[in-house]
Amino acid sequence: MIRPVILDTGPLVAYLNRRDRHHDWACDVLGGVEPPLVTCESVLSEACFLLRDRPGGPQAVLALVERGLVEVGLDLQAETAPIGRLLTKYADLPASLADAALVRLAELHADAPVLTTDAHFQVYRKNRRQKIRTITPE
Repeated sequence: MIRPVILDTGPLVAYLNRRDRHHDWACDVLGGVEPPLVTCESVLSEACFLLRDRPGGPQAVLALVERGLVEVGLDLQAETAPIGRLLTKYADLPASLADAALVRLAELHADAPVLTTDAHFQVYRKNRRQKIRTITPE
C-alpha cells in the first residue's frame, strides 16, 4: 500500500460521483491507498462546490474527513509565503490556490505522489526543479 498520498480535487470528485468518467479508476486507485490521504482545504472546497448538485455530495466530502480517511495536512497561515511564490511562478498556467498548496504538500512530503487528473502536475515542480510524482488515469 502507498502512504502517504496527496489528494487533488479530480480524483476526490470522481470517487464520490458515479457519473464521473474517472469514477472506476478513482475507486481502484483509492482501494490500494492506505488512509489517510493528505490534502488541503482548497481541494475540499473545490470538491464540495463541484458536488453541490449531487445529493449528499458536499456532506460525503466532509464525511471522508470526519472518518479520518482524508486529512488536511497543510496550515495555510504557516505556508503563505511558499504558496505565494508558487502562485507567482505558475501564474501563466494559471495555477489555483489548491494546485499551489498541493505542490507545497509535495515539498513537505518528499516521497508522496499526488493523486490527480490534472495535467498541470506534469509541469509543476517541487523545490524549484524536482518533478512531482503523480498517479493519474491513463
